[in-house]
Amino acid sequence: MNQTSKAHLTPPKRRLIELMQDINFGRITNIPVRDGEPELTPDTVIEREIKLGGQSGPRPERDQDDFILKQEVVALLEHLTQMGSGKVCLLEIKHGLPFLMRIEERAA
Repeated sequence: MNQTSKAHLTPPKRRLIELMQDINFGRITNIPVRDGEPELTPDTVIEREIKLGGQSGPRPERDQDDFILKQEVVALLEHLTQMGSGKVCLLEIKHGLPFLMRIEERAA
């Protein structure tokens, strides 16, 4: 089985993974995608869920230079590659991992 690691990702994909780990629980909206690469822009919005009395901080993996990517992350990156260019309207994050993605595509 071929496994993908963080160190083999492009810088934009690495930044997105690190941002998800930093958020831990929440959402990222309005992520443009160009040629399969996510672009974090000033219009990209980050929403954090703060669990009062619970763990709300970044994931411990956040500062690791390399690790094997979880299945959910690999699936997200594959969708971005297949998408080519477009926009991720919503990326929901749970436990630092992508949980749900809503995308915008053009009909023509």
